[in-house]
Amino acid sequence: MGDLEIRDAIADDLPAIVAMLADDPLGARRESPGDLTPYQAALERLATDPNQHLVVAVREGRVIGTLQLTIIPGLSHQGATRALIEGVRIHADERGSGLGSRLIEWAVDTSRKLDCQMVQLTSDKSRTDAHRFYERLGFSASHLGFKLKL
Repeated sequence: MGDLEIRDAIADDLPAIVAMLADDPLGARRESPGDLTPYQAALERLATDPNQHLVVAVREGRVIGTLQLTIIPGLSHQGATRALIEGVRIHADERGSGLGSRLIEWAVDTSRKLDCQMVQLTSDKSRTDAHRFYERLGFSASHLGFKLKL
């Protein structure tokens, strides 16, 4: 993996992050890489919330991966704190390199350090390759998820 760095995302990273979010059939329909204004506002909100961790993987000054880790305090499971992994993206040139595993390992390790008792994530039903990837990392498809767009 060479000189890989996983660090907090900054405003200069947004073009690369949004490009990765848009680089698949689902993201191409919902992301707008040409207008970073809503993403800049979102990054500002994330930066002020201590339970949000938007990170990038950088090698040789180039952003090649990203994910968001959200820490969720709760009452169920005897007051367990959960971690939610969202927006995992790997640059097309880096897919299959082990970078995705490294990012998920970072998220799980960080979750442990933050005293989380569980790490969860969702993945679109159409992303069958991603499902196999998460299962290889020890995640189980234990629940059926529902969403309501507002």
